[in-house]
Amino acid sequence: MLSSKIRITVQPEKMVRLSEKYVRFYTKYASIAFKSLKKPKFQKFVRWMLRREKMEAHIVETVQVRVFPFQKKNGNSLAGRCHVRTGEIRIYPKKLESCRKLVQKFGKEKAHSYIKNRAKASLIHEILHTKYSNDEEKVRKLTKRYFNIFVRKVKTQNWNDHINEMLFRQYNSRSS
Repeated sequence: MLSSKIRITVQPEKMVRLSEKYVRFYTKYASIAFKSLKKPKFQKFVRWMLRREKMEAHIVETVQVRVFPFQKKNGNSLAGRCHVRTGEIRIYPKKLESCRKLVQKFGKEKAHSYIKNRAKASLIHEILHTKYSNDEEKVRKLTKRYFNIFVRKVKTQNWNDHINEMLFRQYNSRSS
């Protein structure tokens, strides 16, 4: 069962370099993401998606919800990463500045909803990478499709449509 493979992990060397405020923020972020990934409805959906894609659950060895963001060399942050050979998936938080903007624009409750849905979409995306490791375009399309299916199965709100647009805006702009 995938739920038992989800863990919060921290890189101790980063804790030393950051202020207590940052550590507290990112720890709370990781906790919100972690809880959303372990929800029974989402776990049931992931099992369904694995069956539909004819994938074995054991292909994922561990899901690490990282406490601190990962910044690529170009300065952009990463939502997730999959190491296909080891079966390790990492889910990363957004930067603090981005989250502050979300809270200012939409409020705390909607920002938390965004965090939860971003973690779910990232996990779906990285799981799909275990099967389609060399086809980013296909992974993006399937991620969007499966996330939309999940959102429709859960109580649909107007906010879910807005979050969906925010999550997948980067994919749409890249494939245009």
